[in-house]
Amino acid sequence: MQAMALEPDLLIDRRRLKRSRALWRSLALLLVLGGALAWFGRGAIGSFERPHVARLPVEGFIGDDRKLIEALDRLAKDKQARALIVAIDSPGGSVGGGEALHHALLRLRESKPVVAVMRGTAASAGYMTAVAAERIWARDSTVTGSIGVLLQSIDASELLEKLGVKGEAIVSGPLKAQPNPFQPLTPEGRAALQSVITDMYDQFVAMVVAGRKLPEDKVRALADGRVFTGRQALANGLVDAIGGEREARAWLEAEKQVPESLPVRDIKLRSTAERWLGSLWQGVLESLVMEGLRVDRVLALWQLRP
Repeated sequence: MQAMALEPDLLIDRRRLKRSRALWRSLALLLVLGGALAWFGRGAIGSFERPHVARLPVEGFIGDDRKLIEALDRLAKDKQARALIVAIDSPGGSVGGGEALHHALLRLRESKPVVAVMRGTAASAGYMTAVAAERIWARDSTVTGSIGVLLQSIDASELLEKLGVKGEAIVSGPLKAQPNPFQPLTPEGRAALQSVITDMYDQFVAMVVAGRKLPEDKVRALADGRVFTGRQALANGLVDAIGGEREARAWLEAEKQVPESLPVRDIKLRSTAERWLGSLWQGVLESLVMEGLRVDRVLALWQLRP
């Protein structure tokens, strides 16, 4: 029988596929081992870690993050984590998100030291997070404060009227659709919303009073929504010192006997298995790119398998 002539490109891809078989077998073996580790070692993962200082980066919008709260609750039981540094660079977030993080840090303080280091910005919910710490450092130019609560809405009723558009709402009560962009805010609706904002504001003030150990009247005088630089915040008692993580580590060693020599490890919100599998999948994709394999050629090579 006459041997089938193969196109040069197809022969090259066939040899390349043969070379990559060992890689695929290794990846498959790693996948099996990783799955076994994730299943059988779920309770033991992390038990081989050495003593360290945990770091929690709080960046961007602060929302109600269930995984984050669960990670902090697990950290409280981790005997290898000797302290937590909360590194904040956030302009704020939701009241509920800031409150949940604040209370989770207070719970953590019952088992180990918690300090906060402000970076570029730690305002509103970012500052709410910081006041849960035992001690706060800020840079000279850190933007912080903004103690207050904000609710914004849009009244587009006049614009819609000019466009000939009229909005309708069927509600169970006169305050159900307040605020409503199709109608102006009524005096009753404004009063109801203001009472909600005032209650949230009072909760925020109480957190600052308790966290900073300041008189309530002083906090309320500062809690008019304005922001402060780090130096201004220090002068007003809103932070403890100017500095960063280096100063926080020195304080932890001097006051809490947490050695500066301990490594710092960021809190990971994904499980070990999730991180491992994610890294494995990324490696698989990178290998595909490096091998330069195309789906159509792989299928053709499958037809020519020995």
